[in-house]
Amino acid sequence: MKSTLKHLIAKSKKEEAEYSASRKAEIKNPNTGDARRNFLKKTALGGIGLSSLMGYSFEDTIAETTSKVNRSSAPSELKITDMRYALTKVMGGTAIIRIDTNQGIYGLGEVRDAADVRYALMLKSRILGENPCNVEKLFKSVKQFGGPARQAGGVCAVEMALWDICGKAYNVPAWQLLGGRYRDKVRLYADTPEAGSPEEQQRLINFRVKEQGYTWLKMDVSIGELKGIPGTVVNGKFWEDQNGSLNQWGDRRNYTSYGNTAHPFTQVQITEKGLEHLQQVVENVRNMVGYEIPISTDHYGHFDLNNGIRLARALDKYRLAWFEDMVPWQYTEQWRTISDAIETPTTTGEDIHFLENFKPLIHNRSVDIVHPDLASSGGLLETKRIADYAEEFGIAMAMHQAGTPVSFMANVHCAAASQNFLALEHHSVDIPWWEDLVTMTGGGKMIDKGFAPVPLTAPGLGIELNMDVVKAHLDPRDKTFFAPTKEWDELRSHDRTYS
Repeated sequence: MKSTLKHLIAKSKKEEAEYSASRKAEIKNPNTGDARRNFLKKTALGGIGLSSLMGYSFEDTIAETTSKVNRSSAPSELKITDMRYALTKVMGGTAIIRIDTNQGIYGLGEVRDAADVRYALMLKSRILGENPCNVEKLFKSVKQFGGPARQAGGVCAVEMALWDICGKAYNVPAWQLLGGRYRDKVRLYADTPEAGSPEEQQRLINFRVKEQGYTWLKMDVSIGELKGIPGTVVNGKFWEDQNGSLNQWGDRRNYTSYGNTAHPFTQVQITEKGLEHLQQVVENVRNMVGYEIPISTDHYGHFDLNNGIRLARALDKYRLAWFEDMVPWQYTEQWRTISDAIETPTTTGEDIHFLENFKPLIHNRSVDIVHPDLASSGGLLETKRIADYAEEFGIAMAMHQAGTPVSFMANVHCAAASQNFLALEHHSVDIPWWEDLVTMTGGGKMIDKGFAPVPLTAPGLGIELNMDVVKAHLDPRDKTFFAPTKEWDELRSHDRTYS
């Protein structure tokens, strides 16, 4: 044992001498930049090596070897050096971005589910060379390039990644940078897809509630359920696609399709027969679940507020947790009309960008719950501000999320820091590899019995990518995987919005 240790000590001495010489040479090199030179000086090992530890106890050895470890970088000297991405196949193509710095620290962010990664890449030239810890400053400089829904995906991805870097630089979790936490675990609500039969619906519900421990569910109550049932919808045939469906998403280039026509302008109505059928759908699920578990609803179809009110009143007796996105979020007065007319709470917000666009809904008390998607609403700090502002008006906040674990964990930190938080959506319950895309750097589980444990010590977002798993689940349209993006380095415009 002693001879082995002596051999290791001799080898360590040689390596230390070579390493020290290489660092000194780099410091003296006139081509070494000032920031790099300062970094080398500040992070020098100072002669601590295996060779200096003979005779130490195990505990003393650990104490000595860790006593001068630089657990946080020099945050004031951080500079952004690069932005790259990987396009996963989550939700039909969701991009994870990585922002690199001059000190080896990097941050992860996510462009909202199925949004174009170029929303983020166009911001690269506007943040290169900047200190990533100036999060609010950089957010304000790129905020003007974010719009509603997925158009804000790039701005929010950058903001997430900046907080990840900042937390790593200061060696604290992201929730600490938002002012601290109110909870140690975040309640989740699980989407429950529509099923082809009551038996399949029961199986999906049992998987979520009994096997995985979720205490809150969400289901669609869609007029799609009425397909093929005569006499349930007025004016539906006119809007049907080639498959005979009222497709809410449909052809993105057909701007006059049903899916691309706002709710007040379709003149689709639900008949009494249709309402009775949808009542039965909800009653079946409520009977399967019971009344201890909240059930939220979404994706009703594109029809006006009058039919929305009729549907809501027909379902009020089932004490649903909320009606979500019954009309577009921009129609503040219509939302107030709906909220005043029904007993069930109302919510909207997944497509609203930034606090200023939530304010009319909040001021007017148009909804009972705000429902931001952090990947559209402005990232961690802006969503925390939305929560705080809503709280002043007695309005709660639930959180929409349908992306990768990167966005999920950004939401967890924000939810932990927001007092009026209700529940966070988990949209990928049925994808077996979804959680494996990342590793929790603080150990433990990402999701445990329907809750997300808040990382209490891991810095930043508290995750690292599992590269092999991410590579195995790239979108087939783009498998470049964090390739260089030099074509986005050059700033080609003056972005000031005033004269």
